[in-house]
Amino acid sequence: MNTAAPNKRFQKTGLITIVLLFVLILAGGVVRSSGSGMGCPDWPKCFGRYIPPTSSADLPKDYKQTYVEKRLAKNQRFAKTLDVFGYSELARRIREDRSILVPEEFNAGKTWTEYINRLIGAISGIFLLLSAVYSLGYWKIDKKITLLSIFNLILVVFQAWLGSIVVSTNLVAWIVTVHMLLALAILAICIYTYHLARVYGNGKLNTSPVIYIVTLAALVLSVLQITFGTEVREKIDAVAAHFQGGYRSNWIKGAGEIFTHHRDMSILIFLINVVLYALIRKKFNRHSIHQQLMSFNFLMIMLQIVTGILLSYSALPPVAQAAHILLASLIFGAQFYLLLNLHQSVNVRGVSK
Repeated sequence: MNTAAPNKRFQKTGLITIVLLFVLILAGGVVRSSGSGMGCPDWPKCFGRYIPPTSSADLPKDYKQTYVEKRLAKNQRFAKTLDVFGYSELARRIREDRSILVPEEFNAGKTWTEYINRLIGAISGIFLLLSAVYSLGYWKIDKKITLLSIFNLILVVFQAWLGSIVVSTNLVAWIVTVHMLLALAILAICIYTYHLARVYGNGKLNTSPVIYIVTLAALVLSVLQITFGTEVREKIDAVAAHFQGGYRSNWIKGAGEIFTHHRDMSILIFLINVVLYALIRKKFNRHSIHQQLMSFNFLMIMLQIVTGILLSYSALPPVAQAAHILLASLIFGAQFYLLLNLHQSVNVRGVSK
């Protein structure tokens, strides 16, 4: 059986999908930082159109009431789901939340921001579907690739639904964190299946256990830091709502201890990556993928520190917010791919990596 063609198609599609997922994370960050989540109040169309309106004159009649009713119905359905899983108190709060009855004012900039985010999401979904289809060619070679690719497609559908809940409800703050962690899981599966498609097996470690443990620790800390970051964002959203969008310079102070934990964690992450960088440089030559990944990772960390400083001392500029979450995702991706490449592998042509 000639597997060269499906291998090539899957790898190329997988690489494009990974890039698109990073772009989608950036687009989601822009939507979040600009408050554009309800820029398109309906789905899959936007104000009942495939191409969004650019002025209020193009809006449907009585659009505010229509979309408030749809949002209310969606939240009621979500509340029923929460009841099923035993979250009755949260379900009650969602049913009684009156803030969702306040209609969103039309803003062309926010509408198109959300629309572009949806377009990128749709394109990413198409490539994930193609990846799942092309992964069938690996069924006799490595079933993990096929099963994980199909599972990833299911995760994406769930993620899309969860994203709609994020912008629809005002009370379920933890969903933002779950939404972000799911995005990382989808990204990790794409990176892992791409890696499996390029190599045969993940054998014994190609380095000392110390480097592996430090790399794993750095990856775990990055995930924890991203989790803290989403919780900081949730706190800041609550503070911003309290100040009705004003007094931006006070938002950081209002975030409380979670911001302090997030800031302190960044120091620990910097230190462990300095140690990891030194270990990688000592073990692998400068042309190896390990050193290339670590150099890229360290550059992203330095840029991340810069955006963190801008967020802390420049009243949370939206551009820095979007860049901050993208850089965090790039760091996660680089560390995860580095971890995979710490095993002795043989590529599809039988040449040692």
